[in-house]
Amino acid sequence: MNCNLSKATTLKKIATLLTTLALTLQTNAQSPVLPSNTYTPTAENVKAREAFSDMKLGIFLHWGIYSMFAQGEWYLQNADIDRLEYAKAADGFYPHRFDARKWVRAIKEAGARYICLTSRHHDGFSMWNTDQSEYNIVDATPFKRDVIKELAEACHAEGIRLHLYYSHVDWTREDYPWGRTGRKTGKDPKKQDWQSYKRFMNNQLTELLTRYGDIGAIWFDGYWDHDQDSVPFNWELREQYDLIHRLQPACLVGNNHHEAVKPGEDIQIFERDLPGQNTAGFVDKAAEVSRLPLETCETMNGMWGYKVTDQNYKSAADIIRLLVRTSGLGANLLLNIGPQPNGELPATALDRLKEVGQWTSQYGETIYGTTAGDVTPQPWGAMTRKGSRQFIHITSLQAQKQPTLQVQLKQKIKSARLFGTDTKVAFKQAKDKLTTFTLPPHDSPIDLIIEIE
Repeated sequence: MNCNLSKATTLKKIATLLTTLALTLQTNAQSPVLPSNTYTPTAENVKAREAFSDMKLGIFLHWGIYSMFAQGEWYLQNADIDRLEYAKAADGFYPHRFDARKWVRAIKEAGARYICLTSRHHDGFSMWNTDQSEYNIVDATPFKRDVIKELAEACHAEGIRLHLYYSHVDWTREDYPWGRTGRKTGKDPKKQDWQSYKRFMNNQLTELLTRYGDIGAIWFDGYWDHDQDSVPFNWELREQYDLIHRLQPACLVGNNHHEAVKPGEDIQIFERDLPGQNTAGFVDKAAEVSRLPLETCETMNGMWGYKVTDQNYKSAADIIRLLVRTSGLGANLLLNIGPQPNGELPATALDRLKEVGQWTSQYGETIYGTTAGDVTPQPWGAMTRKGSRQFIHITSLQAQKQPTLQVQLKQKIKSARLFGTDTKVAFKQAKDKLTTFTLPPHDSPIDLIIEIE
């Protein structure tokens, strides 16, 4: 034992070893010998999927010590920084303005139903008091507070679901299998050890799923780091997925791998893409949209992590239109914000949340709990459905200025009116259900909504 270690550090290391041993034994005892290629979700999981599909709007939070550099979450890789020099930033990470309840309330008032926080990004820094490494927000920073613990408590108190992003890729740990990124961070490729790294990840996931109450989902960020290997790398994902489902059967598993869904996954993720558009969502262009709950993740400005020069925020109107389009495909929108290094959400992001909240408080009934309508999103807008009611969202300003709108419906309709009013909308429906609506005078620059029965 190193005599230079402080007594507290020594005791922590002993506790860590004991905890790791216990978690490893627990994981090994629970792991099946051969995971099945099929996957049958539990009743709790199916119920959680249905609830997730109804939520429609979530907020993504990319936050870590990379925020201190204010250059985005990939700064360690993009700037070719030595990982040990980069890690020194942790000693100055003191987000003294972080207030979990304030975050959650602002997000809730925007109409979002869940939050997804980066628990550990590619730089390997953990945002909770993990026993698996001292490279975490409690042990390595002067802040000494468990962010995930505080956020989980605030989410549970406010009725907001907490999802946790977790990166398979690690640019700092030497046992991480040598990939195509993180090669200039000073790691020794001779020290890579997949079994060690796998134990580390599974032990961390066990902590996250046993210490912080109900977790709505684990959000993995793909396995692109080994997509150029001459021999396909086996991430043993199914074993990991099974571990998550054993620890919390209702916890959903999603993986942003840009491929068709794999056994053990509960949601399908599309990065900066809408399901079915396939502009960026699939590596395999022949892959199809699944019947699982769908989620599109998109940035509020240009970056995921905080970047001081990135003030290119989407307008509230653009965010609302994006929410309408994702809902028109039966998908959720996971809208990203990069918190500042001092622990505050950027003022512009808060302004956008407030504006979106004003809209969702008035028109949320046409979004929450809906499925895709008769018509897939069109240049003029999109449709959502709730039971026998459908909502035609006309989001194009050009379409709103036209006297009529033609929509090819699948069913005969009985009535039409402007949503939330008694104003009837005249329509003519042909035998083939092609319906022409006459648009009445209105004052809806963002989204003119026609409710039909």
